[in-house]
Amino acid sequence: MTSSPETSDSLLEQMQLLHPKSIDLSLGRTLSLLSKLGNPHKQLAPVVHVAGTNGKGSVLAFLNAILSAHGDRVQRFSSPHLIRFHERINLASREGTAPISEPLLIDFLQRTHQANADSPITFFEITTVAALLAFSETRADWCLLETGLGGRLDATNVVDRPAATVITPISYDHMQFLGSTLSEIAFEKAGILKTGVPGFIGSQPGAVLEVLERRAEEINAPLTIKGRDFDVYEQRGRLIYTSEDQLIDLPLPRHLIGRHQIENAGLAICVASHLLGERLDIHALGRGVEGAFWPARLQRLAPADHSPYLHHDDELWLDGGHNKAAAAVLAQVIGDLEERAARPLHLIVGMMAGKDVRGFLQQFHGLAAQVLAVPIVGEENAMDPDVLADLAVEMGFEADSAQSVERALEMSASGRHEAARVLICGSLYLAGQVLGNS
Repeated sequence: MTSSPETSDSLLEQMQLLHPKSIDLSLGRTLSLLSKLGNPHKQLAPVVHVAGTNGKGSVLAFLNAILSAHGDRVQRFSSPHLIRFHERINLASREGTAPISEPLLIDFLQRTHQANADSPITFFEITTVAALLAFSETRADWCLLETGLGGRLDATNVVDRPAATVITPISYDHMQFLGSTLSEIAFEKAGILKTGVPGFIGSQPGAVLEVLERRAEEINAPLTIKGRDFDVYEQRGRLIYTSEDQLIDLPLPRHLIGRHQIENAGLAICVASHLLGERLDIHALGRGVEGAFWPARLQRLAPADHSPYLHHDDELWLDGGHNKAAAAVLAQVIGDLEERAARPLHLIVGMMAGKDVRGFLQQFHGLAAQVLAVPIVGEENAMDPDVLADLAVEMGFEADSAQSVERALEMSASGRHEAARVLICGSLYLAGQVLGNS
């Protein structure tokens, strides 16, 4: 009797069992496995390493689009995935950057798994090594790496001399692993800075910037800082980027909307200007900024694709933001939309346990007409929707729970005759399920 062939899903399930803890920050296990595979992390295209709390994925998307628009081949590692693991490992080709194919993913997972044998290693560590192995054997001009958690001890922090490091805005998240103060969290993120390697810093609170600058001075890492060395803003429907020697007028992002995305685009433009140097082409830059796309970042969905109950002129939005700072950004964008076209806001929210639910929901006071709490199916650490709804009621919202997103959409549409703005939010896991079911 022949055994059935391995799939990427079966291999990933085996890898989940190699370490008793889901998160255990360390570089030792990653470096040991990389050594067994011939140190593929030392054979990569020039690396851009990105850390931060919010905006990492969007900055990577803008940078990927800008570099690709210049004709460069780009590979990218990001997490978590929304629908399939393949999304985490994007390989470069002549056609652009695309998720790794199933046969290739199986090959790199098998080789990594065999090299590791049964040694304890976390799921993120072993899959990061598989990604680095894939990147080392695929031709590319640039390799974009996003940290999974923190920076200093994150499994991606094994590249000794990247081409650039990038730190997006830092706020409170994952405090149980990174520290309870912004300064402690910033210290962990600052761990990606490297001696002599240019670091590019997005907008930061004063306490955070102080930590980043102190660390950069200690290791002699030159920093380029938003608000000091470059700026970006919207003016008359255009994106304006300025630095000491540049003033660039570009189209606004078409898919990634909101003031925060203008900031993310500005950080990516600054990094791309450094990487490309004299090759920087304004027309290609504009194409990259305008066309960049990153799913579940205020993504507009077609109501008819998700519910037969929604009105044809309802707005349906999806966002994976899950902390207070992300909610503040969402509320700002919703407020801007409200100024242009007023309509009631219905929040459909699912969150993981341990998240700052009060801090998240608080940002929507005065905006949300209704909060509907939903489960995140299959996630054992998801918050009970009844508990979430009760908490929302305590905070003064009109709130209820629903057994599914589909039921919540039906409840949102029930009894109203005017068009509404419906926002599904609170978790990337929830966002992935919504996209996977469409």
